[in-house]
Amino acid sequence: MFNDDWDDEDNGGSIEDLLQDYENIKKGNKSRFLDEEDYEYIIEYFFQNNQEAEAIQACEIAQTYYPYSSAILLLKAEILFQAQKYGQAIQTLDLLDDMDGSLIEAVLLRSDVYLAQFKYDQAALLLEEKILQFEGREKTELMLELSDVYDECEDFEAVFDTLKRVLELDYRNEEALHKISFWADFAEMHEESIALHLDIIEKDPYNALAWFNLGAAYQGLKQHEKAIDAYEYCVAIDEKFEFAYRNMADAYMRLHWYDKAIESLQKNLELGKPEDVIFEAMGHCFEKQKDFNRARYYYRQAVQLNPADDGIFYRIGETYTREQEWEKAMKAYSVALHLNKDNAAYCLAIGNCLMELGAGNEALVCYTNAVRLKPNNKSTWMALIKGLYQNANYDEALAQVLLAKESIGDKPDFDFYHSGILFALGKSKEALLYLEKAMSEAPQRMKLLTEINPEILQRKAVAELVARSKRKK
Repeated sequence: MFNDDWDDEDNGGSIEDLLQDYENIKKGNKSRFLDEEDYEYIIEYFFQNNQEAEAIQACEIAQTYYPYSSAILLLKAEILFQAQKYGQAIQTLDLLDDMDGSLIEAVLLRSDVYLAQFKYDQAALLLEEKILQFEGREKTELMLELSDVYDECEDFEAVFDTLKRVLELDYRNEEALHKISFWADFAEMHEESIALHLDIIEKDPYNALAWFNLGAAYQGLKQHEKAIDAYEYCVAIDEKFEFAYRNMADAYMRLHWYDKAIESLQKNLELGKPEDVIFEAMGHCFEKQKDFNRARYYYRQAVQLNPADDGIFYRIGETYTREQEWEKAMKAYSVALHLNKDNAAYCLAIGNCLMELGAGNEALVCYTNAVRLKPNNKSTWMALIKGLYQNANYDEALAQVLLAKESIGDKPDFDFYHSGILFALGKSKEALLYLEKAMSEAPQRMKLLTEINPEILQRKAVAELVARSKRKK
C-alpha cells in the first residue's frame, strides 16, 4: 500500500514544504490548505521513516478535514496492523466498512489481520462472503487470498479446490496455474490435477502453462512418457519455457533415455543461467553412458558453482573408481569427506581405494570409522569384516562378525562371512554349519563367500552343500 518512490514534483512541492505546512496546521497557525493527497503523502512519509505515532496523529488530523476519506482510514488501518495493534485496526476497518463496503483493499487487510491473530475460520468466512459481492479481477484476487488462508491453516485440499475455482473463472490466471501445480504435487492430488488441466487444455489448447502442469501431474504419477508428451506440447507453444526442458530431462533420465535427457538439459542451459544441478544432471547422464571423461567435465562445472557440494566430489570419485584410477578416486572421495565428515559412504569408498592400493591397515581405519558413523548399517560392517579377512586378521574378523550380529541381527550375509572366517581358522565343521544356514536362507548370496575365497568351491564338502542347495531350489 505504501509507496517508497518519493517524487516532489508529483506532490506539489518538496516534502519539507509539506511538513512545514503540516506543522503549522498542528500548531493552529495559518497555513495553506492541504488536500487529501497531501495528507496521504505526509502519513506515508512518517510511516516509512518509522514514526508510527506521528503517522497515526497525521491520520487523525486528516480525518478532521476529510472525515469521509476511505484512503485516510485505510492508511490508518494499515499502520495499526503493521504495529500489531490488531483490535484498533479492526475498529478502523469497521468505520471504513460503514462508509464504503466495496473496497477490496479493506477486505484483504481485514483478512491479514485475522491471519495475524490465527483466526483462520474468520478469515475464510469473510473472504467466502465477499467473493459473492465482487466480480472479475477483484473476485479472482479474493479467491487467491482465500487459498493463502487455507495454506496458513494447512488445509491443502481446500487450497487446491480454491485455486481450481479461480481457474474455472480465468483459466489463464498465471498465479493460480503456478500455485496449483505445486499444491497438486504437495498434496498428491495428481489425478485431480490431470483432470483439471485436460479440461483447461480442451478450452485453451495453446495454454503452455497448462500443458506444463499436466506434464508435472503425470510425472507425479510416474507416467513419464505421458509427461514428456505434455512437455513437448508446452515447448512447441513456448520454445523458451525453461522449466519444461528441465522436467522433461528428469523424465527422460527416469526412463534411462540419457541422450534425450542431455538434449533437454543443454536446451535448459541455453535458456537459463548456469546452475549446479543442471551440470550435475549432465554429469550423471554421461556417467550412466560410461563416458567418464565428459561426466567429470560436467561434475567439475557443477563444483565451480557449488564448491561445498560433497556429493558431486563423491560422483567424481565414482567415475575414477569405474576406471580403476584408485589414487584419483581417493583424492576426490577425500574432498567429499572433508566437506562432510559424518558420511560413512565416503569412509567406505576411501577404504576400498586403500585396499586396492595395498594399504590394508589404513583401509581398516576407514572401515572402522564407517561402522562408528553408521553402526546400524549392514554395509559398513560387511566392509570392515571383509577388510579384516583380506588382511588375514581372522581372529579380529570373527570378533567383528559376532559384534555385527549382536548390533543389527543375524543376517545371511554375515553367516557367509562367518563361514569363510571359520574355514580360514581351520574350523571346517563349524564353518559348514554356518554355510548351510546361509544357503538355506539366501543361496543367491553365495558370491559373498566366493569373492573373499575363490577356491572355496574346491572343497568337496562345500561343493556338495552347494549342489544340494541347487537341487532343492
